[in-house]
Amino acid sequence: MMYRDATPADAAAIAELARVSFTETFGHLYTPENLAAFLTSHTTEDWARVLADPDVAVRVAENDGALIGYARVGPPTLPIEPHERAVELRQFYLLKPWHGGGHAQTLMDWVIATARANGADALFLSVFVDNVRAQRFYARYGFEDVGRYAFMVGSHEDEDRLMRLAL
Repeated sequence: MMYRDATPADAAAIAELARVSFTETFGHLYTPENLAAFLTSHTTEDWARVLADPDVAVRVAENDGALIGYARVGPPTLPIEPHERAVELRQFYLLKPWHGGGHAQTLMDWVIATARANGADALFLSVFVDNVRAQRFYARYGFEDVGRYAFMVGSHEDEDRLMRLAL
């Protein structure tokens, strides 16, 4: 397993990983139309723009040359009014065959270190209300539930929980 910062050359692979990981985790919850609408935001071109943004950091996990997970940290886009310098964990995905092997912990350690290195006092994220496994994972790091967030998948509104970690 190798962990490294993503480069512009990774745009297509991350776009594919984003589509696959979201679909394998949540695809069963949505109509094909809503899922397809959501996945249109995960194109190679979209990821090329993300990777070119100097305010965004993306770390990938790679096994035998294939991406199996990633984490994305950047300026807050969630509906929060932080009273401190905040960053947001925008996406955090690991393909299911790799769950339980310590890879999520390695990526989360990078997320927290990156947030601190950027001078943040708080790290925010949103997590699906029924994704109890992820909520437990974040709680182990000290994230606290701070409210509700409406996460849109096409025209379908999911309830997410906003979580905050004081750094």
